[in-house]
Amino acid sequence: MPAKLNIGFIGAGKMAKALARGFCRGGLVKSGDILASDAVEAAAASFANEVGARTTAFNPDVVRFSNVIILAVKPDQIAEVLAEIKPLCTKKHLLISIAAGISIARLEGELGEGKRVIRVMPNTPALVGASASAFALGKFATRGDGELAQKLLNSVGLAIQVKESLLDAVTGLSGSGPAYVYAIIEALSDGGVAAGLPRATATHLAAQTVLGAAKMVLDTGMHPGALKDAVTSPGGTTIEGLHELEKGGMRGVLMNAVRAAADKSRRMGKATSQES
Repeated sequence: MPAKLNIGFIGAGKMAKALARGFCRGGLVKSGDILASDAVEAAAASFANEVGARTTAFNPDVVRFSNVIILAVKPDQIAEVLAEIKPLCTKKHLLISIAAGISIARLEGELGEGKRVIRVMPNTPALVGASASAFALGKFATRGDGELAQKLLNSVGLAIQVKESLLDAVTGLSGSGPAYVYAIIEALSDGGVAAGLPRATATHLAAQTVLGAAKMVLDTGMHPGALKDAVTSPGGTTIEGLHELEKGGMRGVLMNAVRAAADKSRRMGKATSQES
């Protein structure tokens, strides 16, 4: 980690706020070490209020202030933003992009030779400090850059380094995955209501059940199948329910959802590259 870490956000939306709060909460920086830019006044004001950091309407201010730049804008804004910051971006800067579908090759190509780039695929539970993120290093990013990115991303959840070619698969799994789990929680709650529980009780129990099961997988390191077997008694209620899930093709449907989302991510990435 640099002796003095100054972090700049280009884009001050929800994900930027979640990351900034995590960095501060983890003791990696103080709010005074952060500057965010956003042309939308309301977004900048919300960032300043929730993070306690300074904001600006001008992207070049962020580059001058920072040695780590978090690129947190929408894909259709990338070309304009990169052209604006390119003259000021030097080899001392580390650029971490969370812009969906924007390849490392494009970022390096538009910023110029030798620029240190890391591409990240975060997910929305970063908003509650429970993200599952993956990141890939550009060809000029150093091992130390990777360690810094890991430390920063771990402050809002779990971060894993992968090859860039795997980020579409990450998008299909953990990027889109929260939506699948919300649908599962909703369905479990519906089942509870059908069995006689009040809606609020059913939803709370369903959500806590998913949270607890996930924590068991992470904390024990046991295979999910082994944990499933541990609560499945011969001739009991759980195996009865699992039998219904298998009849409905639950496993295959979830596998297909991940693959479909990953394929869509690949197509979107190619389309974005062609547009540039």
